[in-house]
Amino acid sequence: MGGRQVLAARRQLAQSLDGELPEHELVAAARAVVAELGSTERLLELISELACGEGDPAGCARLSYRHVLGFDKLLLIDGGPRHMLRAHLWHPGAAAIGKEDIHNHRSPLASYVARGRLTMELYEQDEQDGQSGQGGPRSGGGMAAARYKESLADRSADWLLEPAGPARLRMTHVGQYTAGSAYALPAHTLHRAWCDTDVPTVTLFLETGSGRRRHTDVFTAAGPHPGTVPKVPLDVAGYLAELGGLAELLRSS
Repeated sequence: MGGRQVLAARRQLAQSLDGELPEHELVAAARAVVAELGSTERLLELISELACGEGDPAGCARLSYRHVLGFDKLLLIDGGPRHMLRAHLWHPGAAAIGKEDIHNHRSPLASYVARGRLTMELYEQDEQDGQSGQGGPRSGGGMAAARYKESLADRSADWLLEPAGPARLRMTHVGQYTAGSAYALPAHTLHRAWCDTDVPTVTLFLETGSGRRRHTDVFTAAGPHPGTVPKVPLDVAGYLAELGGLAELLRSS
């Protein structure tokens, strides 16, 4: 299924990422391939082709929605358990349930900024968090947060958030990623990213690796989360319209 650009992207993803690579090699390979596919001309051609109905619009629409972190998540290529290629459209000043959340992922990831700019912070968890007595989780440096285990609900695509106690986090890095830059992270890396400009930001996001974790870790200092957060998928017409609008946005860059 798919036109010339879709088939070429599928081949490149398979050649670069299939096989049992150690995580550090998988992270490096993911960063390289997402930078190639995310170049302005290549990404515009791919999205324009998909907006015309190539690929698997029905299957991709079912897995495309507004994410709790405040961006539109559009699945472009579904590579099953091996890799999933998505376009993320970040809206300036967008309000969302999890906008301030710090989180990790089920598998290694890579992202390329095609338009706009992101700021990203990296964190590490205090090894003493959750312990009782003197020097407990709210003493010392760092940021106090509530920890949740995030998983997917059975028989639905909703997020489930299970409270997992208090925590303290330390920020280890902060950086800005402008158009033309890429980054990649191992699955367990705690981070937070957001659009820090007054224009929309577009990123090409690649999730890869067959050994996916059953849950991720979510930390928030913004107050309690609801136990279940629904995903509202796009229908096919809405999905194709979103892709068409994204193509126009890229043409105007």
